[in-house]
Formats: sequence, C-alpha cells, structure tokens
Amino acid sequence: MAIPTSELQKINPSAIMDLFVLELNVLLHGTAQVYRFHAGTNEFNASIIWQGDQYDKFPVQAEGFEYSGSGSLPRPTLTISNLFGFVSALLIDTNKVTAKNDLQGAKFTRRRVLASSLDNANFVSGSNPFGTPNNNELPQEIYFIDRKVTENRDFVQFECVSILELQGIRVPKRQITRKDFDGVGTFINT
Repeated sequence: MAIPTSELQKINPSAIMDLFVLELNVLLHGTAQVYRFHAGTNEFNASIIWQGDQYDKFPVQAEGFEYSGSGSLPRPTLTISNLFGFVSALLIDTNKVTAKNDLQGAKFTRRRVLASSLDNANFVSGSNPFGTPNNNELPQEIYFIDRKVTENRDFVQFECVSILELQGIRVPKRQITRKDFDGVGTFINT
C-alpha cells in the first residue's frame, strides 16, 4: 500500500472513494463472512471493483472518524439501512451463536482510494479515464463494533471502537519486568 501523495498534490486530484469492509468472526458470529460495500453517494451508481474485490452499493453512513487532538480516540458510528430486514436477520443469526452479541467484535475497515486507482472494469470504455489502476490507498482505518446503538425497521446503527478500547483487552498482554532489559535500557525480545 502506497499513499498516493503525488496524486493528492495535483491541482485537480481524482475523487476519494470510501470503501467499507465488515468481517465477521466464526467464533463469535458463526461465520467468517466478509461484506464489502460503499455508500453509493459518489459518481459510481453501481458496484465498485478495486483490486479484484467487488464493493456493492448499499445505503450506509459512516461518520465520526475525525481525530480531535484531545487525547481520545475516535468512536465512529456505522448506520446501515435495514432494507428488507437484512441487518435484523443477520443479527438474529449471530445471536443464535452468541446470545445478545449483536455483531460485537466484528472488524470494520474503512478504505479510501482515489478514482484513479480503480480497476478498469468499473468503466464502460474498459479503461480508467482518471489514471492507471493500482493498489494505492490512504491509510486503512480499522475499528471493531462495540455495541448496537439503534435497531428499527429503517436502519441499524453501531458504535465502533479501536482495538485498544475493546472490552476485555489488556495492553500490554505481557508483563514486562527488569529482567527483560539489558543493562543500558534496551528491550531484550525473549
């Protein structure tokens, strides 16, 4: 993954596309299903293909990714349309495996790529008019679903947290003592 610095510094860079990946955990959710989607609020009114993976157009809103500088990590919210009860059915299946789980612990990744990086298959002409397809993207933002905020017939909203804020996780996982350092304060990896 290379950050497309030269493209971003152009006077007229191509559009930034938000792509989302939701990965379920087989132990928590009963399946290792991976959902790839985008909000469809950009110039592409259909599925997007990037690096051979298809990201389906689905009504979704993800917000709250901004870092405030106050020392706290962002806690983005993911609001997904409950069109035809799709998300509610997914929650019911998940709760059969782990009671009252509601997708807690599912990995949510925000990937931001430039239109110039998209695969040629996205364009009717068979060629990307914005540039040459590549794997350049902005740094991935990885979060985990912490809790379900709202569920109704219109939408389901989740609150996401970084891995450092997951419940039951201790950092560091290993206690470091004096014997783990040499005489000059350098950590000895044992």
